[in-house]
Amino acid sequence: MFLLAMRSIRQRPGRFLATLLSAFLGAAIIMTFNSMHDTAAQSGVDAVSKEALTTAASVVGGYGTLLVFFAVASTLTVTVRQRAAELELLRCSGATPGQLKRMVVGEAVAVALVGAVLAIGPAMLGGQALLEVFQDSGQVARSVDHSFGPIALMSGVDITLLAAAGAAFLAVRRATRGRRQQAGKARTYLAYAALGLGAVAVTSTFAFSATDEALMATPAYGAILLSVGCALLAPRLLKGVLDALPLSGASGWLAVRNLRRRADHLAGILMSLILFTAVSTATLYMQAVESDAVAASGLVKSVDAKNLETLNHTVVGIIVVFVCVMLVNSLYAATTYRSREFGQQRLAGATPRQVLGTVGAEGLILTVVGVFFGTVAALAGIVPFTMVRTDSVLPDQGLGIWLAVVSVAAATTLGTSLATARRVLRTPATEAVGLAA
Repeated sequence: MFLLAMRSIRQRPGRFLATLLSAFLGAAIIMTFNSMHDTAAQSGVDAVSKEALTTAASVVGGYGTLLVFFAVASTLTVTVRQRAAELELLRCSGATPGQLKRMVVGEAVAVALVGAVLAIGPAMLGGQALLEVFQDSGQVARSVDHSFGPIALMSGVDITLLAAAGAAFLAVRRATRGRRQQAGKARTYLAYAALGLGAVAVTSTFAFSATDEALMATPAYGAILLSVGCALLAPRLLKGVLDALPLSGASGWLAVRNLRRRADHLAGILMSLILFTAVSTATLYMQAVESDAVAASGLVKSVDAKNLETLNHTVVGIIVVFVCVMLVNSLYAATTYRSREFGQQRLAGATPRQVLGTVGAEGLILTVVGVFFGTVAALAGIVPFTMVRTDSVLPDQGLGIWLAVVSVAAATTLGTSLATARRVLRTPATEAVGLAA
């Protein structure tokens, strides 16, 4: 099976580019921030600098680990689903489910290893740049030199390989065993658990005072948990919205029909949109409220406050990059896979413009649904924090931050879908149907 996995990679390397890119970015981010552990472990580093470096590495490293798993899992899930016919043919040829798992996991690990190795150089440069950011803000002494050592290297490689192996195993197990009902029940239980814990977290915000250092933690984690709960329920939420959506016209009707039929397959894309909107909106608004409150009080930000602000902005930056990569990879793969479907529509009388209209309507519906539920989760954290910190219900920053977040989500989703569909439509309809048959 290992030889078969290597042969599959050599024969069709383009199939694994999305996984390679996800692994590369994930390993680069993990190694960049975990190099702060290596830097802090050097002799002669003062206590304040060591605390700032260790905190950054621990917090962002944890976020990075989760994001690597989600990114690799989303791309592998799409890839495995597209290979359903191939895997079924191998099963009919005598391959056991265990052999198929080893083959797919072997492919994922090999590709992830290449991505992790390629990420070493950029991670070293990124770690140096990150250290300079901390030094420019006064959080780390200028005398501290950057170090890229075993902690950064081993954590980046190990986490990336484990994420790739785990995500590939889960994707191929679902494809070969078809345990959709059991997986759906487990996902529902996890979703309700996340929603319940998130509700408890945001409610507990009112137990803090306006000056408590931990005030931002509970509503932030509460918003994250609520967004995770909504993300896990993404297929069900999408179907519920589609059932109540009155769309007229051929493109609108066909878009709703396609989305309803592919709701389970689009869950990863919708999950990315919900998590991106919720985490980015909640973090940026709460940090803006905190910064304005400190400025209004006339106090100078402490080192801990500067660390928190830097971490918040860094986490949002990482999430933006990862979600964009996840969306681009997933949408590109999903849209490219529809080449035969687009060809059949054109042979039935649809023009390329009508096909693009349908794809645009699908992307718009996905974006609106993802942004809506992500915004609800974010508001659940923002409102309690703002009430306790400033005695106001909503932040004074207006809609600027939210509009920026929505713009990124819409541009990534619609831009990738339409650009990929336009590229697919360049293939003649008869050739597209023939090639996909």
